Amino acid sequence: MLTLPDAIVAVLMPFATLFSKPTWNKAQLLLVGAILTTGQRTVAQALRVMGRSHHHDYARYHEVLNRAVWSPRRSARILLGLLLEHFGVGHGPLVFGIDETLERRRGPRIEAKGTYRDAARSHRGHVVKASGLRWISLMWLGPIPWAGRVWALPLLTVLAPSEPYYQDQGRQPKKITDWARQLILQLRRWLPDRDLVVVGDGAYAALDLLNFCRALTQPVTFITRLRLDARLYDPPPARQPRQRGRSRIIGPRQTPLGQLLDHPDTPGPRCRWTTVSVAWYGGRARTVELTSHTALWYVSGKPPLPIRWVLIRDPQRRFQPQALLCTDPNADPAQIVQWFVLRWQLEATFREVRTHLGVETQRQWSHRAIARTTPVLLGLFSWVTLAAHQLQHSEPMPCRAAAWYPKPKPTFSDALALVRCHLWPATEDFPMSPEPANMAKSQLTRHHKIITSLAYAA
Repeated sequence: MLTLPDAIVAVLMPFATLFSKPTWNKAQLLLVGAILTTGQRTVAQALRVMGRSHHHDYARYHEVLNRAVWSPRRSARILLGLLLEHFGVGHGPLVFGIDETLERRRGPRIEAKGTYRDAARSHRGHVVKASGLRWISLMWLGPIPWAGRVWALPLLTVLAPSEPYYQDQGRQPKKITDWARQLILQLRRWLPDRDLVVVGDGAYAALDLLNFCRALTQPVTFITRLRLDARLYDPPPARQPRQRGRSRIIGPRQTPLGQLLDHPDTPGPRCRWTTVSVAWYGGRARTVELTSHTALWYVSGKPPLPIRWVLIRDPQRRFQPQALLCTDPNADPAQIVQWFVLRWQLEATFREVRTHLGVETQRQWSHRAIARTTPVLLGLFSWVTLAAHQLQHSEPMPCRAAAWYPKPKPTFSDALALVRCHLWPATEDFPMSPEPANMAKSQLTRHHKIITSLAYAA
């Protein structure tokens, strides 16, 4: 049986209600093993690092992922509650990010795989496609006090199968925006009394999804990119007395946003550029020029969407102008930009889970195991952050800097190292003597160096 620190037990025990007692004991061991192991995150690797490589009941541990009855959705709800409890954010709006990522996988038994554009390897003018699984992840963009910045903490991740998979099943393919609508609806049900803001890239700029967010009993504010040639209109004029026919649903068309950039000195309320300083990518302040106005975004056959658009340009012309939309017409333009900039933290999290938590190294082929393993590894990023937050109350958070690498604030690798240092004594390979006097000082120093090296290994 594992002996874990009290600080870690406090954030681990709420998940015990998801499992039966035998399954819970195995799930704890796999969790600790997934954190401590390096390289591939397989069940076999977790058992090896936990000193169970010679136990003949190894098949029972595989059943935690491919047979045991437990709900990843319920675990996401518990994780969300723990994050909001320990990283208290008051009563302001909660900001979430949504994005998809590609897990490169091959194999004839993996039914849900498809061929997609590999965003990590593609760039302008060069498209790289890869075979794999497409995941859509909803993350909380929460402030981490000891990190001094906002991190994207994964909560709910779902597998979005490819179109050939749906065709083989005789079903209508499900679009990314359909999955996003379900994730947002689930989030709203979990947090019925909070103001929610969801940030996504241009793939989620779909009228069906945005109108759904506005039509909820408690609307969810959605922020995404907007095309510069989008068809934007003024509100419809008031209906005149004795006017015949149906009322108009839109007014005159507004000047396209691209033309506002071509003629920046044109007078009018939609061309009044304001210079503001915003927290830009990398956490640095940057001066940009903004102009904003409200409009109705309309496409034939769909209801018009009231939005606030924000046009951004760089006075020094170091990046291309871009436009954003917000489904809350009363939102502040500078605040819209600040929320959208936070979306970049999702890309940082996807990189961290690949580097430090072994995403894309799994080898399951069972459909249920596949649907559970990747969401668990992504959620492990949030849980490790939570466990490190608990541990830093009793000891300082490490910050592994060097003469050639100054690092003022801890990163996820430091948080993972802190958690690993407290988990190593729980394994059978690193027992801790109850009598410190039996270990010489030189051995303690050597032991500390070994543990530190292992804790930072990827």
